[in-house]
Amino acid sequence: SFNSQFMKVDQKGHTITIKDTQGDFASFLDKVSQSNTAFDSHNLIIDLSHNKSITLEDLKLLLPLAKQHKKLKKSFVVVADGIDFNAVPAQLSVVPSNLEAHDIIEMEEIERDLGF
Repeated sequence: SFNSQFMKVDQKGHTITIKDTQGDFASFLDKVSQSNTAFDSHNLIIDLSHNKSITLEDLKLLLPLAKQHKKLKKSFVVVADGIDFNAVPAQLSVVPSNLEAHDIIEMEEIERDLGF
């Protein structure tokens, strides 16, 4: 399993949620990047809701992962709290809750099934 002191990994169907448990974004990003190919065939939710110090600049560091994941026809959604959602780059899906993350993935899966 991929659980470590920096992250907790949960799988539900086609979707894997990776939770930042330490609030140490640099180490977390490092870990996720290293193991990213292991998650290639799944939709990903990056759950940073525990980390109250997350910034827009931090989130932008996830863009390469997000783009790579979308190329694989999979969803990549970030859960973050207390940021300016209007300022988030368009290529990055960021929502305030896990529930919304799952909703987005469900919608994107339907769109992919329909061939959009």
